[in-house]
Amino acid sequence: MAKKPSNQMLQRAQDVQAEIERLVAEAKDTHHGQGFSAPARNKLTGRLVEMQRMLEQVVREIDPVQLPSSFFDPTEPSLIGRFISIALVAQPRQRLEDLDGFYGAGVYAIYYVGDFAPYAPVTGTETPIYVGKADPEGNPKSPVDQGTKLFDRLKEHRKSIRKVNHIESRDFECRYLAVQSGYQAAAERHLIGLFKPLWNNETRVLFGIGKHGDSAETRTNNKSPWDTLHPGREWATNNPEAVSREEIIARVGRHFETATIFSTVDSVLEAFLNELRRTEDLAPPSVLDKPEPLEFE
Repeated sequence: MAKKPSNQMLQRAQDVQAEIERLVAEAKDTHHGQGFSAPARNKLTGRLVEMQRMLEQVVREIDPVQLPSSFFDPTEPSLIGRFISIALVAQPRQRLEDLDGFYGAGVYAIYYVGDFAPYAPVTGTETPIYVGKADPEGNPKSPVDQGTKLFDRLKEHRKSIRKVNHIESRDFECRYLAVQSGYQAAAERHLIGLFKPLWNNETRVLFGIGKHGDSAETRTNNKSPWDTLHPGREWATNNPEAVSREEIIARVGRHFETATIFSTVDSVLEAFLNELRRTEDLAPPSVLDKPEPLEFE
């Protein structure tokens, strides 16, 4: 007599449990991962996290009562990050050159509107070339208590752009949003994930605008791709190039071949709504999402 499907699954579950018990015993023998390289540890952790998700899916599939199609938890940090991102996009764009001092810490986006050929795909669009956050000191509750962190950060970028070749500060616009302390990181993470801005470190193409020349180490390591494509910051002049200008321009072109370019605010808002419909995206980011070291560091 053939086994019932439930009996077969139970037997498989017992086999899997036995394997997991052996894996737990082996993990204990490593004494908290001693002897593992960082890539090997991350790879194994990723595999185990995926196994955990799959086991949770099995539990859901055999439950006769199904989960709702979505579950709204307004306290979930990643969801809060989405709403802050929407609020940022709702702000008016301002010329970077025209910014005057203002209070607040939070998030911002910088947009390119000039005629530098490699940036043509995003020129004048709603796809920022860079997004970032400005953290307050401590846990202040008001914009005044947060100080001028957002303005200082944008002013710093404007100063860097003014120093370099091929781009002009008058060809940049920005949006910024002061937010309650503690929420800016979730918003920045979401904005980077959605837009994959060309200048952000996480996109791994044209990073380096945020690099400083105020330490001996920075002044002696490799030149960032941003400083190679846009020479002019004095402290980076004599740094060796890790990648040639030609290769950087080629990488920029390949990035834009696959990147989603948002031409209107409506298309950005539609992307936000689509993400909210995908409940699996509301899980908090994994520790495995941390980027690997960048080439020039």
